[in-house]
Amino acid sequence: MSVFAGLVERLADLLQPLFHASAAAAAIILFTAFVRLLVHPLSRAAARGQQARAKLQPQLAELRRKHAKNPERLQRAVLELHERERVSPFSGLLPGLLQLPAFFLLYHLFSTTSGGEAGGLLTHTLFTAPLGDRWTDALGHGGLLGPAGLVYLGLFAFVAVVAAFNVRRAKRTMALSAVPAGAGEQVPGLGTVTKAMPFLSFFTLVTVAVVPLAAALYVVTSTTWSAVERVVLYR
Repeated sequence: MSVFAGLVERLADLLQPLFHASAAAAAIILFTAFVRLLVHPLSRAAARGQQARAKLQPQLAELRRKHAKNPERLQRAVLELHERERVSPFSGLLPGLLQLPAFFLLYHLFSTTSGGEAGGLLTHTLFTAPLGDRWTDALGHGGLLGPAGLVYLGLFAFVAVVAAFNVRRAKRTMALSAVPAGAGEQVPGLGTVTKAMPFLSFFTLVTVAVVPLAAALYVVTSTTWSAVERVVLYR
């Protein structure tokens, strides 16, 4: 944690002439971009996997027709097809899972209950909102339209726009992807994940409201990166 805190502080010092009191917030955004760059090869692989699953749709349709009266045999046949073609129905989840450690580091580092491990970082702000505070703290100091409250309202509005864009893109992508109707019956758990995935972006609103602002910045930046990345990878 001390090494990580030192890294953020050094980045903040470098950005101080440009961003002044919000230098640490800018450092978090840069750190998030660096994490996403590291994960980007996996995102590209997930995009290729989704395109490969799209090519399997005719074979999946044939398997459903062939084994319509034998669900267990259909499930085995679908899994065998995925294994034979080296296509994983869950490959798109890996990039998101690998980002969790960075999110929890920021959460712990800027949490006011972390025993002061964040040191001087807790004194940094995004405009007027302290990076270690939560939305409830902003409401308690100035209310919804107070200086810190307005920072959160701006973040909520931005996240809502990005989430709506992600939902629209996700629905369009799934309509052309290899997750056909009824796929959840052949691949255990896939149907539930597929139905929920387009709406996961809206959970970012809840995250922004309940975690320290520093961790919220990570989530917002990462979600925005995902939106842009999808446009590039799934055109």
